Amino acid sequence: MIVCVCNNVSEKKIHQAVAMGASTMADLREQLDVGTCCGKCAGCARKVMRQCLTEQGSNTSSFQNFIQQLHFQPSVVTA
Repeated sequence: MIVCVCNNVSEKKIHQAVAMGASTMADLREQLDVGTCCGKCAGCARKVMRQCLTEQGSNTSSFQNFIQQLHFQPSVVTA
């Protein structure tokens, strides 16, 4: 879905920007020019960005849990 018609910014582009480190509207404005013309898209862009950041946080937690499950202790061999 197109979020910013003025600059042809899609949800996908916002997802990519967040994946590359964007975490504020200022970051999105700088990287994608979102919200720099008429400004009507700013609320939607912010919402998409927050959803991405939330998803990243939950994915990171899931990944960390997965890694912790893989952690193993070597068995002690007695002779």
